[in-house]
Amino acid sequence: MAEIQLRNLSKRWGSFVGVDNFDLTIADREFLVLLGPSGCGKTTTMRMIAGLEEVTEGEIWIGDRKVNDLEPKDRDVAMVFQSYGLYPNMNVYDNIRFPLKVRKVDKSEHDARVMKAAEMVELTDFLHRKPAALSGGQRQRVALARAIVREPNVFLMDEPLSNLDAKLRVSTRAQIKNLSHELQVTTVYVTHDQIEAMTLADRVVVMNAGVVQQVGSPTEIYDNPANTFVAGFIGSPAMNLIDGHLAGGRFTAQGTEVTGLKGPDGPVTLGFRAEDATVSNDTSGQITAPAYSMELLGDATMVTVRVDGQQVNVKASKEYRAEIGDTVSISVPPEICHLFDRQSGARIAV
Repeated sequence: MAEIQLRNLSKRWGSFVGVDNFDLTIADREFLVLLGPSGCGKTTTMRMIAGLEEVTEGEIWIGDRKVNDLEPKDRDVAMVFQSYGLYPNMNVYDNIRFPLKVRKVDKSEHDARVMKAAEMVELTDFLHRKPAALSGGQRQRVALARAIVREPNVFLMDEPLSNLDAKLRVSTRAQIKNLSHELQVTTVYVTHDQIEAMTLADRVVVMNAGVVQQVGSPTEIYDNPANTFVAGFIGSPAMNLIDGHLAGGRFTAQGTEVTGLKGPDGPVTLGFRAEDATVSNDTSGQITAPAYSMELLGDATMVTVRVDGQQVNVKASKEYRAEIGDTVSISVPPEICHLFDRQSGARIAV
C-alpha cells in the first residue's frame, strides 16, 4: 500500500512562499500529475515528497509512515529527472543495475530484474552501449528502467520528457502510460505541458504561485475549469476568454454579443473552447471580425480573430477557407459558454 498524504504542506524561504498549504491524498496506484507554469511550486512539492527539500510546515505520509524526518533512501521512492543522471563510464546494463548494488539486493536477483526492466522499456538490444552512444529518448528509457528495477512503492517523475523532441515525446509518453498500467505503482509526475497531463493522469493538480487552483480528472478540469487561470492554461489552444458585461442574460463586449446566458448581472469574463464554436463567412454569429490568422492543422483549420485586443480561436473544418482580413462570423451558442467573475476569476456556478 503506497497511499501518499500531503497534510497542509508548505515550503518557505524567508518571506517567499514556494508551496502554500498543499493538502491532498494521493490514492494507492494513482497516477497524479502536478501541472503548472515554471515557478508554481510543483517541483518543490515533489522534492519534499522525495526528501530532497525540507518541509517548512505540514506532514508527508507514505503508507502508514510519516516520512518528514526520513532520508530520501529510506522513503522507498524512485525518481526520474529531467536530466537523465546516467553514469557515463557505465554501460546501460550497469546503469540499470546500479540501484540494486547500492541497496545491497542479493546478486542472484540482479540479472533477472535488470533484464525485466530493460525489456519493459525496449532496451534489451542496447545493454552493452554507453550513454554517449544513445539518443535522448534511449537515455530517458534507461533512466526509467533504473527506476523500475528498484521496484519502489512510489515513482516520482520530474519533467522526464522535456529534453526530448516532439516526436520522441509522443512515443515516450505512450510508453510511460503503458508502464503505469503494467506496474500499478503510485506515481507523481511533474510537468508544465498540459497535453502530458491530460493524456497521462488519473487526476491533475493545477498549481499557480504555490497555490493549488484545482484538483480533478483531466475531463473535469477541461470541461469545468475552476477559474480563469485554469481555463487559460488547459487546452490547446487554451479557452477563449473575453471580458465584458452581463445584464439580463445578455453578454456584451466590443464586437461580441451572446444572449440566453444564466448568471448575475455585472462585469464577467465569457469563456468558450475553440472546438465548441463554429465559423462562417456571413454575419449571422455573435462575434464578427476580420480574420487575423488562418492555420491549416491537417484535421481542421484554426481561425483566429482579434476582439477588443484579445485573440479568439475557433476550429473550423479542414475544408474551410478565408483570407486574412476577410470578415468572418463566429457562432457561440449559450450552452457552450462558461462565465467567470471578473474580479476573482472564479467560475460562476449556474
